[in-house]
Amino acid sequence: MSTSVSRTRQGTSSYKSRGVDTPDKPGNRYTIRKGDTLSALAVRFKTTVKELARINNIANPNLIYAGDTLRLPGSGKSTGYNGKDSFDSGKSGPKGSSGSKGSSGAQNGGKVNGSSGAQPGQATPAMRKLAEAGRKAALSMGGYNSQGLCATGVSKAIQNAFGFKVWGNGNQIDNNLPRDKFKQVNMSLEEALKIPGLVLTWERTSSAAGQKYGHTAITTGDGRSSVSDFIERNTLGAGGRSGFKVFMPII
Repeated sequence: MSTSVSRTRQGTSSYKSRGVDTPDKPGNRYTIRKGDTLSALAVRFKTTVKELARINNIANPNLIYAGDTLRLPGSGKSTGYNGKDSFDSGKSGPKGSSGSKGSSGAQNGGKVNGSSGAQPGQATPAMRKLAEAGRKAALSMGGYNSQGLCATGVSKAIQNAFGFKVWGNGNQIDNNLPRDKFKQVNMSLEEALKIPGLVLTWERTSSAAGQKYGHTAITTGDGRSSVSDFIERNTLGAGGRSGFKVFMPII
């Protein structure tokens, strides 16, 4: 898989819309954000690095620039993007919402359909280790009060548990998780919260900051709470979040 790196062109802002599709042609274009890679975007939009490079006249697939607009192939019905993430739950209700379960799996570390491979009570040692590291990170940062640093808390937990950092905001971590160490799984929020050590991401939340930066957290396995820079007692009841994804450690 390509290891393309997003950079900022000299003299331009770092990124324009943090990966939100441009409003004039939703679903056909994507604004590259800091931390994006062409290989991760190819998986996300169900296409290939070669095709993205071809239609965007990218000479070096290992070099893309934050703030640039990327054309996407197709209309979203097959290899194109349909304007929503594969696991976009829309506006979550009082009990959250699952993502779509009918779309096909992506290659090279994309999402996994059907069974997640982890059920309540069957979490791997790595998952339990991450859940514990997440709880400790949350207690050391905000306790039960959000500090607005969810991605920092999750990154700290991953580093403490596994020895490497994952960069990005709450809605960027999903693209930056190493695909040889995490796999995307298809399950609802209610299901995920029953399993410890899963990484949750949302593209957007209802707050002003969350509209730009999204949210990320780690499950504790108690069926209700998750941890990041703080312990959120009732993640299941948090409304106004969309673009939901779940990632499982496979270390």
